[in-house]
Amino acid sequence: MDVGNSVIYILHEDASKQKIKVKGELFKYLAKVRRHSVGDTIAFRAKDDLKILHSYEVVNLDGRDMELELINSEINEVKPLKNLHIGWCIIDSKSVEKVLASLNELGVSKITFISCDRSQKNFKMDFSRFERILEASMQQCGRTDMMEFDNCKNIKEFITKHPDTKVFDFCENTLEDSSGFESVLIGCEGGFSKDERKFLKSQEVFMLKNPMVMRSESAAMAIASKILL
Repeated sequence: MDVGNSVIYILHEDASKQKIKVKGELFKYLAKVRRHSVGDTIAFRAKDDLKILHSYEVVNLDGRDMELELINSEINEVKPLKNLHIGWCIIDSKSVEKVLASLNELGVSKITFISCDRSQKNFKMDFSRFERILEASMQQCGRTDMMEFDNCKNIKEFITKHPDTKVFDFCENTLEDSSGFESVLIGCEGGFSKDERKFLKSQEVFMLKNPMVMRSESAAMAIASKILL
């Protein structure tokens, strides 16, 4: 399915070669789930050069594998129209995983996880697992640039690196215009501590038009939607 120049694709280490043979789980997915047959065209990309879209034709299909032959290779980049860097105070990684694919589809460019005063210290972010989730999401939504991940030891370090960051918190300022908005800080469950709010006084603070208290991951989704769409 094409949306603009966005094409659902398959990541494969042999993408760009003249012939590809697909076996195992990927074969089951293409033949049994997507029901491709001889003559169909399937898009592939290689992880080390995502900007190139390779179109393959299914030339042979049996009960165990699928053979494909290269038809065309062309530059076809699908990137977000805006940039958004989320500074996210650490929460349970399982909660991050639930919304990560959606944040990827919305076009979030980077997430920096920050250890803040109210973060539970036993939560660890597994970037390798996050990247596997992103790869599955990218193949489905057509995106060709990988979201970045980073860590910061505290909020002060993050703001020092990104001084133009806006802060999502309870206040009187409702976000109306998101133009030029590229970096946002979101607290963990329980919000920012007294000392953190004192430090953040020099930053622009905003809230959304929503009277309900949102979970941290809901706030990330809402803000990304507001700014990027």
